[in-house]
Amino acid sequence: MSNPDKRFSFEFFPPKTDVGKEKLEKLWTDLNTLNPAFFSVTYGAGGSTRDNTFSTVEKMQAQGLNVAPHLSFGGDDEKEMNTLLDRYKDLGVDRIVALRGDIPSGMGAARIVYANELVEFIRAHSGDHFHLEVAAYPEIHPESSSYTTDIAFLKKKLDAGANTAITQYFFNADSYFYFVEACKKAGIDKPIYPGIMPITNFTNLCRFSANCGAEIPQWLKRKVESLGDDKQAIQEFGQEMVIRLSQQLLDGGAPGIHFYTMNQLEPIQSIYKAVV
Repeated sequence: MSNPDKRFSFEFFPPKTDVGKEKLEKLWTDLNTLNPAFFSVTYGAGGSTRDNTFSTVEKMQAQGLNVAPHLSFGGDDEKEMNTLLDRYKDLGVDRIVALRGDIPSGMGAARIVYANELVEFIRAHSGDHFHLEVAAYPEIHPESSSYTTDIAFLKKKLDAGANTAITQYFFNADSYFYFVEACKKAGIDKPIYPGIMPITNFTNLCRFSANCGAEIPQWLKRKVESLGDDKQAIQEFGQEMVIRLSQQLLDGGAPGIHFYTMNQLEPIQSIYKAVV
């Protein structure tokens, strides 16, 4: 391994069908041969996938994997959240990705809105049992009023007891390095791990990016447009581009990479092997 001091992790979403569950189990089995630090499992808006998330984490933990469930309050009250934390602790889970999370339409306001409050809540109930990851946004959260306030809010989450941060995906290494430097100037000294998204379905990526505030560079869009309907060429270009981005980040001092797998083995496996 050329980067033995770096931390690498993989993120999944919990499947809804039996076929999806079988596919995901094969995926984590294959990716576990790469010895990641942990796998994370998403939670869904308002905790909408809570049961699927828990059952996925339960099965992975039973196989001896290190799993970090995503967690947000959604529509749960404090008692329900405490019960869930205790269940995870009983499973042997020692890492959680603590997020504000999205609230589905019609649910109304969540009991706890901000991630720093969730971090405080977990620490009050579970002490230091869990290593807590929180989200960071190099290109700034779409709801933030300014670059400065967004960094200040990240600091609040870390000061509340979070250990490390994982970023939203991005395609410009400079945005990450500038963000990390700005965080250091603001007094943040905890590791910020870049999140990397493979380019598979470019149309879906553009739609998702528009909603979450991740910028797709104009040159990248134009390059993909020039490839027309050649899906293989688009995937090959996307893989080459993400490998280059990942290498830039590691060479520039990023402490590791968190890969958003989209429940697909390729191109994540190839990207990982190329940079690790």
